Amino acid sequence: MPRLRRGFDSEFGDGAVRIVKETGRRVAHVARELGVNEGTLGNWVRQDAVERAGGFCADERTVLARLRKRVAELDMERDVLKRSVVGWVNEATR
Repeated sequence: MPRLRRGFDSEFGDGAVRIVKETGRRVAHVARELGVNEGTLGNWVRQDAVERAGGFCADERTVLARLRKRVAELDMERDVLKRSVVGWVNEATR
């Protein structure tokens, strides 16, 4: 016989996340007290952190910063090459 999944409303999840954050207790301990699976509460805490960080987790922010730096470097290289081509064309047409 299949197991039924318990549903939790958003208020319960928000409260559970707040307990973890405000008390500093471990996710596993709070999950046992509330009768929630440890992985479920961990996902809620992680999702809360992502939402508070502007939609990006710490790893994503690091990757995004690295990619933005690389785009800036490529833009500079492109601009230098454009200037070089213009110089070559001007010399060739003299």
